Amino acid sequence: MDSLLKLLRENAALKPAQLAAMLNLSEAEVSAQIASHQASGVIMGYRTIINEEKLGLDRVRAVIEVKITPEREGGFNRLAERIAKYSEVSSCYLMSGGYDLLVFVEGNNLRDVASFVSEKLATLQGVISTATHFMLKPYKEQGVLMSREQPEERLSVSP
Repeated sequence: MDSLLKLLRENAALKPAQLAAMLNLSEAEVSAQIASHQASGVIMGYRTIINEEKLGLDRVRAVIEVKITPEREGGFNRLAERIAKYSEVSSCYLMSGGYDLLVFVEGNNLRDVASFVSEKLATLQGVISTATHFMLKPYKEQGVLMSREQPEERLSVSP
């Protein structure tokens, strides 16, 4: 991965002028590289990590282990892509191990997530089983600690 992409992965809010200074390039070169990466599909989008707890949001998130039957010509791809298209699905991964797909789902409440699993996901032809795990509290999101570290308030020990 090139240096520009590494910097953008850590902080996508950096402006081309800031990136240019960090990379010893011109702002025009950096802008052209970013445009090229966007056009080729290397850069798919930009996201802000939000601490929903600070906003008082009570969205429900779950991780679902899904076992599916592979299809003759497409393996897991066709069904995985179909599952990924649901608006409730925030991420979907092909996995190795005891299940085939790991699906991250978001809803406004427990009922939304439960009905997605029981009415949409589990009823799809090719889905063998699901195991749903509800996320209770995030401590780290996409590499970012969700709480500011508090300085230790322990007294120093002296001889």
